Amino acid sequence: MNVSTTLQAKDLQKQIDHVFEVSDRSTENLSRAWDSSRGAPVFTERGVYTTRGWTEWTQGFQFGNQIYLYDATQAKHWLTRARDAIVAQMYPHLTHTGVHDHGFNNVSTYGNLLRLMKEGRIEGSEWEAEYYRLALRVTGAVQASRFTRLPDGLGYVPSFNGAHSLFSDTIRSMRALAVSHMLGGVLMGEQDERVNLLTRIVEHAETTARYNVYYGEGRDTYDVRGRVVHESLFNVASGSYRAPSSQQGYSPFTTWTRGHAWVLCGYPELLEYLDTLDDSDYVGPAYLPTLQSARDRFLAVASAAADFYLEHTPTDGIPYWDTGAPGLVHLGDWRSTAADPFNVYEPVDSSSAAIAAQGLLRLGRYLMKHSDGSTSRSDLGKRYYQAGLTAAEALFQAPYLPEDTDHQGILLHSVYHRPNGWDHEPDSSRVPRGEACMWGDYHLLELAVYLKREIDGGAYLAFFNI
Repeated sequence: MNVSTTLQAKDLQKQIDHVFEVSDRSTENLSRAWDSSRGAPVFTERGVYTTRGWTEWTQGFQFGNQIYLYDATQAKHWLTRARDAIVAQMYPHLTHTGVHDHGFNNVSTYGNLLRLMKEGRIEGSEWEAEYYRLALRVTGAVQASRFTRLPDGLGYVPSFNGAHSLFSDTIRSMRALAVSHMLGGVLMGEQDERVNLLTRIVEHAETTARYNVYYGEGRDTYDVRGRVVHESLFNVASGSYRAPSSQQGYSPFTTWTRGHAWVLCGYPELLEYLDTLDDSDYVGPAYLPTLQSARDRFLAVASAAADFYLEHTPTDGIPYWDTGAPGLVHLGDWRSTAADPFNVYEPVDSSSAAIAAQGLLRLGRYLMKHSDGSTSRSDLGKRYYQAGLTAAEALFQAPYLPEDTDHQGILLHSVYHRPNGWDHEPDSSRVPRGEACMWGDYHLLELAVYLKREIDGGAYLAFFNI
């Protein structure tokens, strides 16, 4: 990346306003056209949202977008629509035991509404607030119940693929366990065993850090520091690690950039959450016995991922869909120029950038806050933060925002599942481009709201401010 050292959040004000204009128009287009009996919208084809029967992991983003539009514009019709839709359609997601997506679906909806109530941004009765609290207590416990235990106190919330499968994506669903724990939630097991949700968060985060992220040393001397594998496979009978894998990337030995972005966003958010705890609140496993040991470990993970992103992303901060995609060889030194979503060899994935940019901003802020007089730590934090702004600047303008007033998406040039061929290819080059996805739209809006609040001096945007 070519990180801008002079860019400030306030310099993006006009672009952020434009993001909200586009989002309002596109979300209205989708709301008028979408038939809820079809399930959740996933990605667009020729500018029109369609669905894909894999798992229902995007509905929370659909209604979360409406909440963020209200957050940004105070347009009450978006709040009304979101509230009504969440009551009518989101309850099955609270008790869904077959997926790893509770943080995506339920914190984006019930969590965002409860956050706005706490901030005094929306009115509501205590009964309404308690409804949201109950939903969040439930979602965290149900997510935590989906757990594969490994030797040595490790374990993880497995993906929808089964108990053997650890996805990097799931680190951001730990927010479901976090809000549940904050609200007094607990998972009750056999013979009234009480499972501490904070402990389970740390167990999952350490297992992901140990097996899905590489550090270029020890076990990883053959590999590159900060690289992320999409999936790790385990023998569930013995608990032994078997192999790296990738569902949506090019290979297990390259980095699928959206999986990497989930790690880059998830660990800084976890660090921010741990900052709200006192030593007496922490109940961790033996390998991370203190709150500070957990913070140090997860900071190392986040920093490794951030450094990899800066080193393996085009100059504008928008990555291609996989850092080892075979067609990149035809683009020459693709890291020394801005990403080209119109090239005829490999697609970019703007959704990865929207997720990663937020992670870079949060990590940079965390390091600057915790510099403890260390110039090197403060400078590193500033670099990460400026990298987040650099990527945001690229995302908040053409060609990543649709000019077509009939388009139902917000963020263009995203990729869903390249190996399965699910993405729309507009011409004979067979390279997807020009389409949007629910998670990309949501994270672009979240990024814009995050920066708007900073510019306006508003409350800091964090999932745990409930």
